Amino acid sequence: MAAIVSPQFVSPQPVDLAIVRKFLALTEGSFGVTDAQGNPLFRVKDRLLHIHDYRVILDVNENPVMTLRKKLMTMHSRWQVFRGDSTEDKDLLFTVKETSMVQLKAKLDVFLAHNKDEKVCDYKVRGSFFERSCMVYAGETSNIVAQMHKKMTAESILLDKTRFNVTVYPNIDYAFITAIMVILDEINRDV
Repeated sequence: MAAIVSPQFVSPQPVDLAIVRKFLALTEGSFGVTDAQGNPLFRVKDRLLHIHDYRVILDVNENPVMTLRKKLMTMHSRWQVFRGDSTEDKDLLFTVKETSMVQLKAKLDVFLAHNKDEKVCDYKVRGSFFERSCMVYAGETSNIVAQMHKKMTAESILLDKTRFNVTVYPNIDYAFITAIMVILDEINRDV
């Protein structure tokens, strides 16, 4: 598989991620992402006091990897993801949208930047956010590329954090999957 964000985020081995949403974190960002050993990979920073709803995913050196921007005035919840800290069309990497306006289960379609007609998705997310489980599939196939399990612990409740454990399959861009999981959480928080 070709890298969607960057080849540096593609591993020939499965990658286990822990994505932790911090509710009361204004300075360090709203999400932290580590590998299975606890090594930091990304931090998601909210853009406060801005007309658009968007987040920036930073690497461990605080370099912007992607910008996630929620589109306003759409029938379905739709997010656009851009390279670095850009929001220009030329830097669009992919778009994520809900498959229908009313959903009881997680159903997102992902369209890569070159897929402008959006008739067939390049990736899809299916599962139940409230049951704490979903899968990311390649296109309209049953080929799983990543799976998420939300983990609730006493620590997460006491410290006001939510943890997602995500397994990204070999040769899949784990920065791309991280962005999808953050968007999935944002969409489900809006419900």
